[in-house]
Parts: sequence; structure tokens; C-alpha cells
Amino acid sequence: MEIQNNRVLLRGKALQDFSGPGLSRLKVERRWLRWQLAVDRTSRYKGLSKPEARELARELARLVDVHEEESARRARQMALEMLRDGLSRELEELLTWRDRVEDFFLKAQSTSRWIARDQLKELLSERPDLSTLLHHPSADLEDALSETEVEALRSVRAPIWTRRARVNKLIEANELAARKDFLDRIEKSPLTTEQARAVIRLDNRVQVVAAAGSGKTSVMVARAAYAVMRGFVPAERILVLAFNASAAKELQERIAARFKAAGIDSTGLHASTFHAFGLSVIGQATGRKPRLAPWLESGRDLEKVERIVDQLRDEAPAFRLKWDLFRLLFAKVGERDADWWDPATKVVGHRTFRGETVRSAGEKAIADFLFLCNVNYEYERPYAHDVASPDHSQYRPDFYYPDVDLWHEHWAVGADGRVPAEFVGYEAGMEWKREIHQTFGTALLETTWGEILDEHGLEDFAAQLRRHGLSLDTVIDDPDRHMPGAQPVKNADLSMLIRTFMSHVKSNSLDRTKLRSAIASLPMGPARYRAQMFADLYWQVHDRWQGELAAHGYVDFEDMLIEASRALDRGAAISTYDMVLVDEFQDSSSARARLVGSLVHGEHKYLMTVGDDWQSIYRFAGSDMGVMTDFERWFGKGETLKLETTFRSSQEITDVASAFVSKNPRQIPKSVTAAQGPSGTPVRLARIAASDLNRPEPELAEAVATYLTSVSTRLAAGQIAPGPNGGLTIDVLGRYGFESDLLPRRPPPGIDVQFRTVHAAKGLEADYVLIPRLVGGTVGFPSLIDSDPLLDLVMPNPDPFPFGEERRLFYVALTRARREVAILTVVGRESPFVVELMAGGLVTLVGEIASGEAGSGLPPTPCPKCGQGLLRERTGRHGVFVGCTRFPTCTFTRNRGDIAVGVPPF
Repeated sequence: MEIQNNRVLLRGKALQDFSGPGLSRLKVERRWLRWQLAVDRTSRYKGLSKPEARELARELARLVDVHEEESARRARQMALEMLRDGLSRELEELLTWRDRVEDFFLKAQSTSRWIARDQLKELLSERPDLSTLLHHPSADLEDALSETEVEALRSVRAPIWTRRARVNKLIEANELAARKDFLDRIEKSPLTTEQARAVIRLDNRVQVVAAAGSGKTSVMVARAAYAVMRGFVPAERILVLAFNASAAKELQERIAARFKAAGIDSTGLHASTFHAFGLSVIGQATGRKPRLAPWLESGRDLEKVERIVDQLRDEAPAFRLKWDLFRLLFAKVGERDADWWDPATKVVGHRTFRGETVRSAGEKAIADFLFLCNVNYEYERPYAHDVASPDHSQYRPDFYYPDVDLWHEHWAVGADGRVPAEFVGYEAGMEWKREIHQTFGTALLETTWGEILDEHGLEDFAAQLRRHGLSLDTVIDDPDRHMPGAQPVKNADLSMLIRTFMSHVKSNSLDRTKLRSAIASLPMGPARYRAQMFADLYWQVHDRWQGELAAHGYVDFEDMLIEASRALDRGAAISTYDMVLVDEFQDSSSARARLVGSLVHGEHKYLMTVGDDWQSIYRFAGSDMGVMTDFERWFGKGETLKLETTFRSSQEITDVASAFVSKNPRQIPKSVTAAQGPSGTPVRLARIAASDLNRPEPELAEAVATYLTSVSTRLAAGQIAPGPNGGLTIDVLGRYGFESDLLPRRPPPGIDVQFRTVHAAKGLEADYVLIPRLVGGTVGFPSLIDSDPLLDLVMPNPDPFPFGEERRLFYVALTRARREVAILTVVGRESPFVVELMAGGLVTLVGEIASGEAGSGLPPTPCPKCGQGLLRERTGRHGVFVGCTRFPTCTFTRNRGDIAVGVPPF
């Protein structure tokens, strides 16, 4: 026997050769007391000693292992060759694709052009199907590939969007350095780094969120100039959209001037209003450019609604009745909790037209209806019989009609026939009262809140009164009669609500079915009934409005924008623009956003919007903050960049304004820094004592004059540095136009004083800002008029944050100031904004309070219960105590503490 080259040779009658699988035929075994080598257990080679047998067994085992390893190697090699053969097509495509990707990124770096999202998506659309290769489960895949193929596979497996971000970062750094001269000279002042980045990041969808005074217009001008200068987009294929003609004109002129200064040709670059552009699109699509309704061109749309309402009231008694009922009785239903306290009766509740205080909104609706119908009634008159007992005080039914000896109970029962769960024992009380009337044989009329808020609830109520012998005037006979108590909503205010509602209905392409569905989603109760009643009125005005448009071939803003979008979507009009820049984007309606989306639909379109959601203040004109906060839903994925350096206000003003407005979680967060740093004065607040809280205007006017004189005196004394023209500009910013009456006829010398509403002041600035009337109330700041929940029915993204838009309006007022903000309020009528500012330590209290409750030395302390009112001294049966200024809405009280505080003068 010999072992050679991993083979076993046995010599006998014939030579036997064992190798590979044949080795398994050999086995060393013990036979009795001797060791031998057996072949297939049929032939044996004897004579092995024990050591020889062990050595031979080990050697045979080694030979078997060698054979198995070689077999496994050959099998693996064959498998890899088969695997490679099966992937040959994909391997070839892998290398080609790797080269394509490398060329793509190398070209981007060599041309130093930002890689837009659409460019990478287009590249990825050409990617071959490498699914088998990329997702092959074999752990030996890389062993089957060459080194080049392995590197290509690893490259392709790496996230390509991450690589884009890395390459874009290099491109941005290179461009910031290479284009420094351009970025320093395209505007009068060099662009900041955050502005320059917004210019260079030429992505398909970019939203620039710009803080007040952060130079957003500079970014728009520079971005357009950069695109033209680099040859990325021709000037004639760039469109700038603004919200009014003056803004569009200003942008056009600024673009022309700055392009010329930079040696760039701006020929063909067009700045337009949305409305002018929309009309041109429709003209292109139809061959007839429509005409905007003349009442819209002249800004008389609200007057048009009022005229339509007057026509409908004259023509249709049913409309007149429903309009007057809604305006008088239901316009404020559910607006607020109890807001009145009668010192004579000690009743906390709702004030009626007649001037009394009732306990519930339902009782107010009935009392006001009775007043309008000239029905003689008494509220909570003691019952004719003494029924007081240990368990019950003397019975006082809700209403009594002395002319017909009729008692009336109005039950807190909803449309579902149920009493609110929190009214424990209420149903037992209902039964007790019914039994009282049965016992004494007195007539009882019963109504429920659910019945009154039914479509024919008041008609049925009036019919019941007539059956009992009462005579009722028709409400529409004299709906504007003198009312000694609460005042109803004015026709103009309701018309404004109709117009605002219309803007959102049209912008969001709502019809009767969709609105009906939205109303049906409301819970049964006052809100749903009120919405149904309002919708019926609205559609009648809407139909008349549309009829007058059609009769004269006119269009309105919303219909025009929607039609222009449809024309672009269906290809009836073709957009010739590759880059669209939109100014003041926070003021966009859904219709405007849809038009923008249609303009940039398709590949390789570049959209940049610039705006500040913190300054979204035109909800009444149809704007929808959601087009900013839900940017990606409207326009697809993109970048959101922020301009957080303001060049207008001091850091003190900036911090106060930002802290106040940014509490709304639905807004886009920003961290705003003032370029001038903490060089200004704190925001200052003066609380003015008024002899009549309902008419504090005389004292406020005096305080305005005092403040203006103070500024003038400090300027003359050299305590204040003059402006560039040698004087100072002061804007007095009111929530309402009537506040202009607070200004003195002749301002002090050295200062230029202008009154503006806060809405009108948007986009403007002054050295000093005075907010002269930050008070609470229906016509206060925040306004309780412009926040009707009906608007939430027609907005896809209603803002649920309390007074969200009013808070943004206040932010706009604060951020108009370059140097200083001063605020006036009235003791006892402080706005909840005042309370919040004071509670947060955001204002410095100044001025002197001459008399009244504040003269007691009670410091301005926010109410710990509601947080919206201040504590004030009151006198009750047990002496002096402290209560909330929002009483009766807030009923917090506590003992008077000894707290004294002094405040500096203006």
C-alpha cells in the first residue's frame, strides 16, 4: 500500500487506486486481536500493528477532508460562475449606471450648479433594473464579482439623496466664494450668508420664511439675477407675482435698476399681480380676455354685497325675515360665555336688547325675540303662589306674560331631547315645576333650546304665543329700533362675514353639497343650526352675485384664478415661465396657491415663495396660512429656508414680538436676531384710568398727546438722535380706522406723525410706533368680530389657536418700529394681550394712573384662573376684595393683599 498525491494505491493481484470519493471505500478496523484495512468490507489487507492502524486511519481521514474541501471549492466556484452568468446583464448595466451617476455629479461640481430635485429624479428615472443584483441574498455575491464591480455595487447601494446633499454643500461653498462680488453688489448692501444661500440654492421648490424686516425682496431680486447671470434661466422665462399693482410696479422697477447696476439684461423679466396674470391666461385660453367686475377693481366688493342683501330683503320677505332673525338673534349665538353682570339683580349671564340680564343664551334669544315683536313680558317674576319649601326656594318661572296670565319655562333640552349631562337634578326640577302648574291650574308654555334652534323654531314659538291670545309684531317691521341694552350685529358686519365666507368658498371650489356635508359634521346644537341658517342666506347672496357677473360678462378674483388654473391644467393655456417667484406668500388664498401650482407643474420648473406666516393677517380677504404651513402638500417636496436676521427692529422689540406670536404651534418656528443688536429701549406699556370704561377715548387721546410731546421734548433736548431727515417718524397704529380720532390736530415739532390701521401699515416702518388702544371688548384688540367659527367650515386648514390671526396682527404692529414701541391700555379694560405681555415680563410699565381703582396701589397682576384678565379691587357685602377684570366671564376672587408698586413716567 502506498499513499501518493492524495491517493491510496493497493497492490495485490491488480493495482487498486483509491482517490476522491473512492476513499470512502477504505476503512481501518480491528478484527479480533489484529488490525486490518478493509475495502468495501469484502477484501481485507491484514497485518497492521496498532500504531500503523492509527496512523493509517488518520491519514485516510486527512485524505477524505482534502477531498471534501476540494469538492466544496469546485462546487462553490461552479456556483459563483453560474451566479455571475445569471447576473451578466445586470453587471454590465451596473457599470454603465455607475459611470452615468459619476458623470452626473462630476458635471454638477464642474459647472457649480445646485443639483435640483427634478434633476436627480430625472436621473433616477433612467436607472436600470438592478433589483436582482442589489437584493441578492447570497453572502458570496462580492466573491463572484471583480474588484471594479464590487466598488460599483457599493457605490450604487449608497443613498443617492445623501450624496446629492453632500455635493450640493460643496457647490454652495464654492459659489459663495466664487460669486462673492456679485452677492455683495447685486443689492445696495451685501447679502448676508442666509440671504446668499437662498439665492444659490436653485432647487425646484424653495420656501423662504422671512422674518419682518429681513430683506426678502433682496433675495427675490438677487435670485432672479443669479439665474440669468449664470445662464440657468433666461430673463423672459422668469415671472414675479405680487399681490397688488403697487408692489408689482415696485418689484419691476427694482429688478430693472439692480440688474442694470450689475450689468445684467433684464429684458423680458415680468412682474405682475396675480389678477393681471390670471386674466391674461384666460385670454390666451379663450381668445377673449375677461373683464374684472368693476366693483372689485375699485375695492367696493363689500358695498356690492350690501346692495345685493338690500335687494334680496326688498324682493323676498322670507329672505328679509331670515336675514334679520340671524343678524339680530343668532349672529352671536355661542360666541362667548356669560359676559354680563347685573348689579341690581346679581344675575350673571347675557344682556338682552331690553337691557336686562338673563342666565342663558337660549333665554337671551327668546327675550330678544319678544322685544323685537313688542311682546310684554317679565323675566323671572315670582310665581303667583308661595311654593317655597325646605327643598325649594320660591319658584320663579323664566318668563311671564301678564297680558294673558301665561307662564313660560324654557328648558335646557337639546335637539336630541336630552338634558346636558352636567345638569344634575335638572329633569327632577322640570317635573316639580310642571306639577306646581297642574296643582294651581296655571297656564304653562314650554319650549326647549333644541326646538328654538330648529328651522321653524321661532315660528312655532310665535304661533304658540298667538294661540294664548298674545299679539306679536313682525320682527322685520322695525329691526333697527332703539335698543337700550345689548347691540346686535350690524348689517355691514354681517355683509363682511358673507364676503369673507364667499372668498373661501370660491378659493376652495366648494359647492352646496360639500358645505352641507361640513355642516352635517357639526354636533347637534346651536352651532349646527346657526351654520344651516347662515348657509341658506349665503347661497342666496352667492347666486345673485354670480348672476350679476354672468349678466355682464364679468369675473371676480376667485373665479378668475380658478379658471386660469384650469386653463393651464388642461393645456388650453401654456406657461412660458421656468422660474416663478412669489412675494408675500403668507397672504395667498387657496385659489392663488392652485394657480401657482399649475404654473410650475411639470419638469424643471423653479418655484420660490417668500413670506412670513407670522404676518398672515388677511383671512377676511380669503388668505389661508395653510399654503405656507402645508407647503409640501401644495407643491411637493422642497427646501424651507429661513431669513432670521431683521434689519429693522432692535433686539428688544424683536424678542417681545417673537415671544408673543410664536406661541401658536401651527406656525413655522423662527429664531429672529436683530442686526443692530440690543441697542433699543424696552417695549413700554402705560395703563390709563378712564372715568367711563365704555368710552375711554378722551383719556386715551390725552395720553397720545402726552406721549408725542414727550418724544418731541426728548428729541429737542438731544436725548434722542434724529433720523436721516433731522426729525423722527412716529406711526400711530390702530386696530380700527376710528382710532385716528385719538391723534391731536397739530403734532409737536420735530416729529412726523402718521395714523394707519395695522393692516395698512404692513410692509411699512417708522422710527417709533404707538399702539393707542390695546383694550378688551368686542371692538377691541383682539377683535371679537373677525373670528367667527363659521369660517372654519370653508377653510381646509382653520387655525384653532385662540385669536391666532389677531395675534399675528399685533406682531405686525410691533415689528413696524425701528427704535421703540409704546402701548396704551385702559385700567379695567385691558386686552388679554396686555395681560399676557405683563405676565411674561415682556413689557415695562410706565406712566401714572391718576385715580380710580388703580389709585389704591394694586399692582397689575394677571388673574391666576383665566390668565386673560387682571386683578382689580371690588367692594362687596364683606368689604374690599380682589376680582378679575373679565368678570362675569371669570369669577375668580381673593382677599386684598398689601402690594404696592411704583412705575416710572413716560
